[in-house]
Amino acid sequence: MAKKQFKTESKKLLDMMINSIYTHKEIFLRELISNASDAVDKLYYRSLTDNGVILTRGDYEIRITPDKEARTLTIADNGCGMTREELENNLGTIAKSGSFDFKRTEGEQSEVDIIGQFGVGFYSAFMVSDRITVESRSWGADEAWRWVSEGVDGYVIEPCEKETNGTVITLHIKPDGDDEKYGEYLDEWRIEELVKKYSDYIRYPIRMLTSREQLKEGSKDEYETVTEDKTLNSMVPLWKKQQSEVTDEEYAAFYREKFFDWEAPAKVIRQKSEGTATFEALLFIPAHAPYNFYTKDYEKGLQLYSNGVMIMDKCKDLLPDYYSFVHGLVDSADLTLNISRETLQHDRQLRVIAKAVEKKITAELTKMLESEREKYEAFWRAFGMQLKYGVYADYGAHKDTLQDLLLFRSSNEGKYVTLAEYTERVKEGQNKIYYACGETAEKIARLPQVESVKSKGYEVLYLTDDIDEFAVKMLREYKDKQFSNVCTDALDIASDEEKETVKEENTKNEEILKFMKDSIGDAVKAVRFANTLGDHAVGLSTEGELSLEMERVLSKMPGNEQGAPKAQTVLEINLSHPIAAKVKELYVTDRDRLANYAKILWAQARLVSGMGVDDPAAYSDLVCNLMV
Repeated sequence: MAKKQFKTESKKLLDMMINSIYTHKEIFLRELISNASDAVDKLYYRSLTDNGVILTRGDYEIRITPDKEARTLTIADNGCGMTREELENNLGTIAKSGSFDFKRTEGEQSEVDIIGQFGVGFYSAFMVSDRITVESRSWGADEAWRWVSEGVDGYVIEPCEKETNGTVITLHIKPDGDDEKYGEYLDEWRIEELVKKYSDYIRYPIRMLTSREQLKEGSKDEYETVTEDKTLNSMVPLWKKQQSEVTDEEYAAFYREKFFDWEAPAKVIRQKSEGTATFEALLFIPAHAPYNFYTKDYEKGLQLYSNGVMIMDKCKDLLPDYYSFVHGLVDSADLTLNISRETLQHDRQLRVIAKAVEKKITAELTKMLESEREKYEAFWRAFGMQLKYGVYADYGAHKDTLQDLLLFRSSNEGKYVTLAEYTERVKEGQNKIYYACGETAEKIARLPQVESVKSKGYEVLYLTDDIDEFAVKMLREYKDKQFSNVCTDALDIASDEEKETVKEENTKNEEILKFMKDSIGDAVKAVRFANTLGDHAVGLSTEGELSLEMERVLSKMPGNEQGAPKAQTVLEINLSHPIAAKVKELYVTDRDRLANYAKILWAQARLVSGMGVDDPAAYSDLVCNLMV
């Protein structure tokens, strides 16, 4: 029979479809299974309206048969089948979709979801095969037809023998090359893997005869081959079932299998939306952070399904970065897919879905915080840092969404508190939220300024992560109360009388303080007396927006080892400590000794504040010289 040419303008179009449209060659199996599912759907739809079709949903199946010896892979269905004319139109004309026509004329009024739209998925099979044979018999027809093609050179249509309705597609798999091992698509385990990955929720059973070796009964070393007709897909998606029908154990098993975690999720979130965007979501909050969560290798994203067929394994646009720890999936029939069904043509629908998913996650975390505090605190220890990054990112665009989910260690019994809890119990007239930064809560609690603030009856938040103060700076305030670092010149807890006393002492002893500052050098912006250090002799504070903690964090960033911004550091001397009287005395009697005292006090203040000493040997020599 004479070979026919494809009804496209040029062979270049088919070549592009075979070699350029699809990112991964493995997609071909998803496309052929989806086409088979569509064919079964069409016949099932006819059974609802045509008394001549007496099949029930349980009568349908899709069957996969690999043959390594013949090097063929067969995908067969018992759906509606195709006439000669339909073979000509659907396979002879590239980008002609029978599913699209059905959906346009009948499917939109039916309850049947048709997956295929573009009519190019079939040609993805040429990525892995050098010849395709299609044998099809339409429901109710007396004859069957065979379509054969080796690609861009055209195709042949001829009569064939086929006893039942449906379509059988046989791929002759390409020879293996140095770069491509096409033979893997004939391995049973690989076929099972791809069905589970992309087509697990096709509503009809996908079956394959599988074989395995097992010990013969009664034998210790003799094996036999056992054949099993295995259903490869789950068919009914977990998220399609009523919530009351799914147990916690089923959710946990699904989560472990799909997202490769050894532990059950901390929380399961179900979401169903109709209207602007119709979709269902099944989301999981892990009980612990993945080992690579805070590395560049971690990929965020939800699985994206269209009518139960997986389109993308990690659709990053469905999650904001601050919720990147969430696993799960979204299934929507409303998505406008591109021609390869691997990505979306328009992102408006995706943005609507993503916004709804974000609101749902926020609401569920809020509910957990309010009603399951212990569980939320465990979640916070695993992922709290990510939420704080979210507050700081994008110039604070998401701070209103996240601020009420934040937890901080508090000087109030060392427990976690929310900002709402802090502000509910502030002292009368208090207009600041006090905080301090350090390596651990225990070290922060020993800071001179923290002890002083606590002695006045104020609660202090302990910030221990590198991102903390940057996030707090981005928040600026909460419920009209500004954040205030107790280790800065902005600390304002003294009475008017105490302020006046300190001001007079600093003015009166200006020469002494300048001498001490010059003795220390450029590392310190100023030296002054203070009354906010409790029982400690000295402490450090800063002027301006850059604190010591922010300087430390910035200095660790790549490229900033030598050139990081420096905080304007102030050495504070406790006015009520005996050391204050001593420095005044030495300025009169022994200024050389006072110069050494200044350096020692500077080093001590750095140590008290959790910072290192730049020259430990020099510091040791100064202390020893004073001792002798």
